[in-house]
Amino acid sequence: MNKGLFITGTGTDVGKTYVTALIVKKLKEAGLNVAYFKAAMSGNEKDENGKLIPGDALHIKEVSKIKQPLESMCPYVYEKAISPHLASQLEGNPVCLDVIKEEYDKLCDEYDFVVCEGSGGIICPIRYDDKTIMLEDIIKLLDLPCLIVADAGLGTINSTVLTYEYMKNINIITKGIILNNYHKGDLMEEDNKKMCEIKTEIPVLSTVSKNDVDINIDINKLIMED
Repeated sequence: MNKGLFITGTGTDVGKTYVTALIVKKLKEAGLNVAYFKAAMSGNEKDENGKLIPGDALHIKEVSKIKQPLESMCPYVYEKAISPHLASQLEGNPVCLDVIKEEYDKLCDEYDFVVCEGSGGIICPIRYDDKTIMLEDIIKLLDLPCLIVADAGLGTINSTVLTYEYMKNINIITKGIILNNYHKGDLMEEDNKKMCEIKTEIPVLSTVSKNDVDINIDINKLIMED
């Protein structure tokens, strides 16, 4: 069994966090002691005490009902809704890979499985000052296979295939695709699903529709080594 899985997307606002929450919930309901991890999270609000609350992580907890402490889910939390590299330039506290690895390893020691979520799309700068860290560097550091979350609508063939080809070119393993905002019976979206599979030669492991509270997916496809 793999110890973890990394979920990236074809871009921002394709529903990566929504799908990730359903996956974490699915794994928990299957009996796994599962954790969530996101290295860097932007666009967060402060509580009444002025503390930044990682919104994506809070959503995961609320949907999946996992007991993992919120503070262990994301080591780098920024307020501005911009790329982490720019947020850290403005707010301070830039990402350090050693910290990411240490926090991830702690979760691996405590939990059966760790679901990691990326920031933005695959080509997302995480740090860009005296050091350069891209999202792909975190994936490689954690040595995890990936899922690609894509919107099911118009344009997804292009964005999904380009994302996959980029990941393949940099030697990141992709286990499959999940199409979000899917309308079963929609001719174009069903064709998008088919064409994404043909052009990437990897499977669409599941489709998710708006307001779904569960995901229909074989968990062995998620946790087992290929």
